Amino acid sequence: MSIEESVKNYYGKELQESSDLKTNACCTVTTYPDKIKKTLSMIHDEVMSKYYGCGLTIPEDLNGLKVLDLGSGSGRDCYLVSHLVGENGFVTGVDMTDEQLAVANKYIDYHTEKFKYKTANIEFKKGHIEKLDEIGIEDNSLDLIISNCVINLSTNKQKVLKDCFSKLKEGGEMYFSDVYVNRRIPTELASDEVIYGECLGGALYYNDFLSFAKNAGFTDPRVVEAAPITIENKELEQKLEGYEFYSITYRLFKIKNLENECEDYGQAVIYKGSIEDREHGLSLDNGHFFEKGKVEPVCGNTYLMLHESRYQKHFDFIGSFEKHYGVFPGCGSDNPFSSLHQSTTTKESSNSCC
Repeated sequence: MSIEESVKNYYGKELQESSDLKTNACCTVTTYPDKIKKTLSMIHDEVMSKYYGCGLTIPEDLNGLKVLDLGSGSGRDCYLVSHLVGENGFVTGVDMTDEQLAVANKYIDYHTEKFKYKTANIEFKKGHIEKLDEIGIEDNSLDLIISNCVINLSTNKQKVLKDCFSKLKEGGEMYFSDVYVNRRIPTELASDEVIYGECLGGALYYNDFLSFAKNAGFTDPRVVEAAPITIENKELEQKLEGYEFYSITYRLFKIKNLENECEDYGQAVIYKGSIEDREHGLSLDNGHFFEKGKVEPVCGNTYLMLHESRYQKHFDFIGSFEKHYGVFPGCGSDNPFSSLHQSTTTKESSNSCC
C-alpha cells in the first residue's frame, strides 16, 4: 500500500472521530479566543467530531479575504473561517479523502443558514495538496492559505510550499500548524502506517522545513507558537525513542524584498489598536507584540510584513530603507531547534529575529 493510500485509509476508514487517534500529535491544546469559541459553538457536531488538527490556524483581520484550506478534512476550520471572512469573503477546502469530503459537503446549507448568509461562501474540492496547480485555483489569487496538521502527510512538501507561494497574492500569507521533529526520521520507521497516520512519520526535520520554505520563496518564516508533543502511547514511544516532536504554528508572507537576515534601517511602527478583539495589542509572531500606541523599533523584514500586507491600515510607520545600520540588535545565529526547545521548556520567547 502506498503512503497516499495508507493516509486515505487511515483518515477515511480507520479513524471515525477524534477520540480514535492513538496519540495526541493531531490534537489542539491552544486556548481559543472568545470569538473563535463562539463560532466553533455554531459548527455542526459531526464536523467537529472528525477534527484532527494540532493548532489554531486562524490569524486576525480576515473580513473579506479569499482563503484556501489545505487538507480541509471534515471542514471544521473552513466553516470557522467562513464565518470570520463574512459574506464578502470566500473559503475553499481541498482534501483527497472521500469520507471526509462527504461530511464537509453535507453541511454547507446548514452553516449558510446558521451564519445567516444569503448564499454559501464556501466550497470543497477533491484534490491533493501537492497538486494545487491541477484543481483550478488561479495563481496570485489568494489572500490567505491555512493548513492544520496536514502538510506532514504529504510526500512532496517542497511542491506544496512552491504551489502555495504561486497561488498567494503579493502581500498574502500562509498561516499553518504542523508537526516537526528534532532529527530526520529513517524511511523504515516513518513508513509505519500508524506512525505516519498519526502525523509523526511525515514530520519534517526543522532545518529541512526552513530550507523548503525559503526555496519556495518564503524568505523569512516566523514562528507564532510552539509546543512539545507528548505521544502518550507506550508502543509508539519505544519505536520513536530519541525523537522529539513539536507542534509549531508558522506564518509565511509572500512579500518582495524580504532579506535573509534581519537588518536595521532605523525603522519603527505604532499599532493603532484597530483590529477587533486586539484593541490593546497585536502579536505578529512569538517575538513581536505591538502594544497599542507604543513606538516599537523593528527590523526591515518586520516593517515590510506589516506595511505590505493587510495589516498596513492598522499601523503607523516611521522611517524608510534609505540608510542601513547593520544587523538588527538582538538577532542571533543559534540553532533554531535548540532555541525552540528552550522556549517551550523555559517559557521564554526565543527564535525571534528581532
